[in-house]
Amino acid sequence: MKQISRILPIFLAALLLTSSCVGKKPRVAIVGIGIECSTFSPARTTLDMFEPILYGQDIIESYPFFQDNEALLNRADWVPTIMAWATPGGMVTRECYDTLVNRSLRMLKEGMPYDGIFLDIHGAMSVEGLEDPEGDYITRIREVVGPDVLISASMDPHGCVSPTLAKGVDLITSYRMAPHTDRYISRERAIVNLLDRLESGKGKPAYKAWVKVPILLPGEKTSTRVDPGKSLYAAIEPIEAQDGVIDAAIWMSYPWADEPRNHGVVVVTGDDSAQVTDGARQLAEHFWSVRNDFEFVAPTASLEEVLEKAIKSDKKPYFISDMGDNPTAGGAGDVTWTLQKLLARPEFRKEGGKTLVYSAIPGPEMVAQAKQVGEGGHVRCEVGAAVDNRYAPPVMLDGTVVKILDRDVNDQVLIKVGSMLVVVGEERSPYHYKADYEALGIDPYQVDIIVNKLGYLTEELYEISKSGDWMMAQTRGGVDQDLLQLPYQHLQRPIFPLDPDMPDPDFEVVYM
Repeated sequence: MKQISRILPIFLAALLLTSSCVGKKPRVAIVGIGIECSTFSPARTTLDMFEPILYGQDIIESYPFFQDNEALLNRADWVPTIMAWATPGGMVTRECYDTLVNRSLRMLKEGMPYDGIFLDIHGAMSVEGLEDPEGDYITRIREVVGPDVLISASMDPHGCVSPTLAKGVDLITSYRMAPHTDRYISRERAIVNLLDRLESGKGKPAYKAWVKVPILLPGEKTSTRVDPGKSLYAAIEPIEAQDGVIDAAIWMSYPWADEPRNHGVVVVTGDDSAQVTDGARQLAEHFWSVRNDFEFVAPTASLEEVLEKAIKSDKKPYFISDMGDNPTAGGAGDVTWTLQKLLARPEFRKEGGKTLVYSAIPGPEMVAQAKQVGEGGHVRCEVGAAVDNRYAPPVMLDGTVVKILDRDVNDQVLIKVGSMLVVVGEERSPYHYKADYEALGIDPYQVDIIVNKLGYLTEELYEISKSGDWMMAQTRGGVDQDLLQLPYQHLQRPIFPLDPDMPDPDFEVVYM
């Protein structure tokens, strides 16, 4: 009886503490820096290229799942700090990186304490003088918030999961579709995983299995629209459905950054050792087994071959992806190699020929000149190759101003040269949507050929291409798809496809 009387107060105190925590919302910070960077491009990404940087409530409002799901929003007391994302490009300057990281750390420190952190990153950032930026970022975050705060990260599958990054986070997931139409679904999954672990009191997963897969392929070959990418990512679902598994993820990594961390990775998290281990090894082996089956998601050939097919085709619009300088993959966006060749084609020199829209090339002087003469006026000015002139010099455009588009940033003009319409912007201008063309008075369905600085088409343009056709052209630039000709020096070798005859890896499961 005396022993019970001694234990009872302790039990009642513990019960009271537990009861007081029921219904208490966890305090969760949101922070992130996201970009993918080509180290094969001469371009550099500076602080202004991350604008607009989001702070506070603007971060919450940027996530559609919070707007559509009030119950999710109400599950935590959110402390949104800073969210800085930029269009893919060249390496981030060290000054820019330090500014963003120091701002992140300062705001995190000011908002402490936290139960959890949602880390929203891309994963393929390259920084001047720094080998593993995301690894450095998570290390410095941990130095501020400590080892006990639960951190859940969402990433792009073309990001790089170094051992340092994997150790620094507790939960980690990746988009499962390419093109990345599930990017917000994946972010929501990372947040739900975080909240579930906090609310249940389970906290950090017991096991986090990391497996290196020595494969490095471009997104244009690993799209989930088709196999083997489609089936590979579908294999995640049955593994994740097991009771002892929280999440399973596959990273293709990013082939245009020459860094040791760039290679395929599988990470599985959970509380059942066997399920986590077997799941990680199973996904890694599946990934490796289909390595030779990955092909470009659309027919691919040289620019000359692609143009010949497009010119002979009676389908419209006939999309041509100018892949080598794709700004959404890290290209400078101002390489004139393709445009120069298009302007030299006799088929497009005269009005009345096949219509071709080229989107797009930077030319701030051209934009200024067009504004001065107005729509219908004549302009003559060099465009492009201000950043990346390795493959071709600036191109002289001599034509008529068809449309002037005034925007808050990056004004654009449409210049007619023969039967070509060239989109010229103050800055590089990714063209993703039908509305991008319509803003310039272009109906894509009425154009014979559309040449776009893209790799695989976005979902919207892909749907439009179904009424016509689509090919990808092997063109030059900072994200050249011919990986075998890139001057890699720092990758961990051997790696497929650079070393096609390499022996099968052992798929060592490392617990982080």
